[in-house]
Amino acid sequence: MTTEPSGVELPDTGRDDDGRPTIGQHDDGHPTSGEPKTTEHPAAGHPDEPHTDGLAERLNWLRAGVLGANDGIVSVAAVAVGVAAATSQTGPVLTAGLAALVGGAISMALGEYVSVSSQSDTQKALIAKEKAELATMPQEELAELAQLYEAKGLSPATARQVAVELTEHDALAAHLEAELNIDEDGVVSPWHAALASAVAFTLGAVLPLAAVLLIPEPWRVGVTFVVVLAALAGTGWIAAWIGDAPRVRATARVVVGGALALGATFALGSLLGTTAAG
Repeated sequence: MTTEPSGVELPDTGRDDDGRPTIGQHDDGHPTSGEPKTTEHPAAGHPDEPHTDGLAERLNWLRAGVLGANDGIVSVAAVAVGVAAATSQTGPVLTAGLAALVGGAISMALGEYVSVSSQSDTQKALIAKEKAELATMPQEELAELAQLYEAKGLSPATARQVAVELTEHDALAAHLEAELNIDEDGVVSPWHAALASAVAFTLGAVLPLAAVLLIPEPWRVGVTFVVVLAALAGTGWIAAWIGDAPRVRATARVVVGGALALGATFALGSLLGTTAAG
């Protein structure tokens, strides 16, 4: 082995009797070309950054779940507190709370399904269009891909080489990423989003409903306020953690919004209850 000034060792090639380089051998007996050995390095990336497949799918689940739980807490708590402020009887509170839970869960699921279905249909249409273009005019698509990389700052020759190599590897994936910024395997599922949203809404709604039904009358509304705001603080913190956003600001935003909703329905229920009693 010879050593460069930088300290990197290069393999010896050896020479024959006439001084010409000879082909050496690896330790396993296979011949070498006299060129330095290449070492495969793992893909670069920071451990705190997402570089895994299916990221859009998982984030969609998390987003729908957190939003569903937050809506379940606020919606059902607001209805239950409003009715509890109007009457001290448990029956009306239970009826209104369950109706808000069932109706809200179905509404959230339908909303997520329609929204994500539209997104999914658009993505699938774009993928089908790109497949057809690659099949009918591959040279034009190759030139377009090269132009895209040239527009990003590569020289024309380098952009052409990158386009050719990516096309040889996976033409569809290369065009989807460069032209549309989508991944064929990352098309979100509307059913997953709808199910996650409905389940999360139900789980979130159970907490305030249980609080307003189980706590005795003198402390019912006050304890429900505390439980709901604490739960909202938790969902706000989790949502901020998922999105790597400022925790305190995101949590405060959710808590303040929930407090306003509870205060509004409590005031309305108190007003209606007083009017009915009069």
